[in-house]
Amino acid sequence: MTDATHPTHPARPRRDVWLTAGLVAVMVLGLAGLAAATGWQETWASIGRLTPGQVALLLLLALANYMLRALRWQLYCRVQRIPVTFRQTLRHYLGGFAMTATPGRVGELVRLRWITQETGTPLERCAALVVVDRAADLAAIGLLTAVAVAFSTAGLAGGLPVAVLSVVAAIMVTRASLLTAALELGWRLLGRWPRLFGRARRAAQALRPFSAWQVVLPALALGGLGWLAEGLSFHLLLGWMGAEVSLWTAVGIFLIAMVTGGATGAPGGLGGAEAAMVALLTLEGVPLSVSIPATAVIRLTTLWFAIAIGLAMFPLATRAATRGAHAA
Repeated sequence: MTDATHPTHPARPRRDVWLTAGLVAVMVLGLAGLAAATGWQETWASIGRLTPGQVALLLLLALANYMLRALRWQLYCRVQRIPVTFRQTLRHYLGGFAMTATPGRVGELVRLRWITQETGTPLERCAALVVVDRAADLAAIGLLTAVAVAFSTAGLAGGLPVAVLSVVAAIMVTRASLLTAALELGWRLLGRWPRLFGRARRAAQALRPFSAWQVVLPALALGGLGWLAEGLSFHLLLGWMGAEVSLWTAVGIFLIAMVTGGATGAPGGLGGAEAAMVALLTLEGVPLSVSIPATAVIRLTTLWFAIAIGLAMFPLATRAATRGAHAA
């Protein structure tokens, strides 16, 4: 019998799985088609240049990104006075990566469920964590992209709009006064859906504690260092595969591809991120025999590595949350 407060919709999970599987298949077939067109021997030769130690370093840099962003999540929990230890935060944050490939990444909301089960904190008090976490990523990526555009030795000027839009969106979302003013302007212009605008306004007010610079600056630093670690891994990877791409050019290409993939709305940015990365590398003169395997490897050592960690952590987080709920 289904609990009325937590209805199950078996058709939706199946649909989400098939959608994700379809996107993965299209991505793999697209990369494979490009690799076949340029010659499998050249592609495999690029991959063959990598040593186990180099792959391990790529994974460590990705792990550094996840750990730094988990620290940021812990900071946000403290702002909301949510009584969680960093050990709990690691379970919640890393376990949520198992749901990264869900449409819109809504599956990551499971983090909030674990928090409420373990601590008894009301869901309304936790909900802002997801919003500010995404906004902090946008701001960090936007600022890093702007730096990459400024210091890149190549023509990444096309990434400047991405940087500007990312930072503006992050500011609008996290600055309660600006978001409230925008919502009130929308209400005056439309004059409809009063309940919807009322709820949105209350949600905007809940973001006010995160607007303090004592919170914003360390959050930006943690997110910026995390994403820079993955950009650095992309730079190292390209060098190991024989492509001469400067650090900031590689960082800019990586981040622009991440934002482009996210803008498509596809789970995990599948398809869009890979296409953008190959296209930008091609514009920089990197041959397809390098850009295709480099794209495949960096996605395996970032996106799919995160999902693998999440899948390993998910049952641990679920069991701990279930015990916490029973103890309460």
